Formats: sequence, structure tokens, C-alpha cells
Amino acid sequence: MGTAVSIAQAKAEFASLVARTEAGEEIIVTRNGRPVARLTGLASQPVTYDDLAGLRIDEDLALPEDMIADFMPGHDDL
Repeated sequence: MGTAVSIAQAKAEFASLVARTEAGEEIIVTRNGRPVARLTGLASQPVTYDDLAGLRIDEDLALPEDMIADFMPGHDDL
């Protein structure tokens, strides 16, 4: 479990807490001493195909076809 901070402390130190999560630390936010939320850095979490499923490539985007194909379902690297 990460470092615990109260909601009041999280509100007062939010920018600092975000910086700490970017460095890999997990922050647990508590209310009346009970954990109610977790702050984590996004870079530490692997991206899955489901995370990308809602993304669309604009038809006007000028990219080579092979690069566009990398974003299509069934591509081996995903």
C-alpha cells in the first residue's frame, strides 16, 4: 500500500502529490482514516488494446499506410 494522505492534505498538496505519482509513488487518499481513493502515475500502468479501442484516426491525417495499419485491430504488436 502507498503513502496515505487525508482528503484535506490531498487538496492542499495536489500538485506535489501528482509529481510524486509521476515518480512512481502510489498515494492513498483517506477519509476519516479509511482509504477511499488511490492516485497512481499513468506511465506505470501498461496500455492495453481496450484502452485504445475508442481512438479513431482522422481521415485527413497524412500518415503512411503501414503506420496507420499499426493502429488497426489484429496488429501483431498490440
